[in-house]
Amino acid sequence: MSDLPELTPEERAIYEWQMWLPGFGESAQRKLKGASVLISRVGGIGGLVAAQLAMAGIGKLVLAMGGAAQARDLNRQLLQSHDRVGKPRLEGILERLRGLNPHVELLGVGENVSDENAQDLVAQADIVVDAAPLFAERYALNRAAVALDKPMVECAMYALEAQLTTFIPGRTGCLACLHPEAPPEWRREFPVLGAVSGTVACLGAVEVVKLLTGLGQPLAGTLLTMDLGTMQFRRHRIGRWAGCPVCGLENAMREAPGCRRPI
Repeated sequence: MSDLPELTPEERAIYEWQMWLPGFGESAQRKLKGASVLISRVGGIGGLVAAQLAMAGIGKLVLAMGGAAQARDLNRQLLQSHDRVGKPRLEGILERLRGLNPHVELLGVGENVSDENAQDLVAQADIVVDAAPLFAERYALNRAAVALDKPMVECAMYALEAQLTTFIPGRTGCLACLHPEAPPEWRREFPVLGAVSGTVACLGAVEVVKLLTGLGQPLAGTLLTMDLGTMQFRRHRIGRWAGCPVCGLENAMREAPGCRRPI
C-alpha cells in the first residue's frame, strides 16, 4: 500500500464516515484516491455517477461529453443548471464537480466517445463507466475496454426501468455478448424520470467503488434489472459467447448470444 497516495488531515475528516464501513477503512480510501475513472456521457446517469465518485474521493475523473446544455436536460442532469442552457455542457459539469470536491483531478473531453477516440480515453482510466445513449458509442467503448483490459460498468434506463452490470475482461462476457446487435427499440430520445436515472447512477457508483476497493461483490457476469414502477428487482446470469467478435475465447461458455437466466 506504500505506493498509494496518502490522505491529508482534511481528507480524513471529509471521508471519515465512509471509512467506518466494515472492510473499508483508510486503505480503501487511499485506493480511491489513487484511481481514475472514465465516464462516457455525463448526463442524467453519468453526471450523478461522477458526482457520487467525486464526493467519495476518487482521484481522477475523465469525462467525455459534447454539446450544449438544453432545457430538456434539466429534469435529470444534476450537474447542469438553468443558467447553463445554450452553453457547452462540459464547462458546467466541471464547475459543479469542482464545487463538490476541489481535490479531484478532472479531465474534460468536449466530445462524445467514438471509434476514433475510445482507445485514448479508456487508456487514461482504471475503470470505465458507460452511460451513453447510443449503441455506437457503447460498442466503441466496449471494444476499447476489452482491448485494454479495463472493467466496464454498464448503466442504462428507459422510462421506469433500469439495468446495471459489470464487464470484466477475461472473467465475464462483454457488451457484444449481451447485445450482438443494437436493440431495435433503442432510440436517442426516450421517456426519462430523473429519479430513475439517478437510481441506476447511484448503483453504478457503488459498483465502481466495489471494483476499486474490493468492498462487497460486483455484478460481474450478472445483469441487475429494475422495474421501479412495481419495485421489482431481478438478477440474471449473462453467458459468455465463444463466438463474440470482441471478447470470444476458446474456453468461453457456449451459450446463446445475449443469454439471460434469472437466478
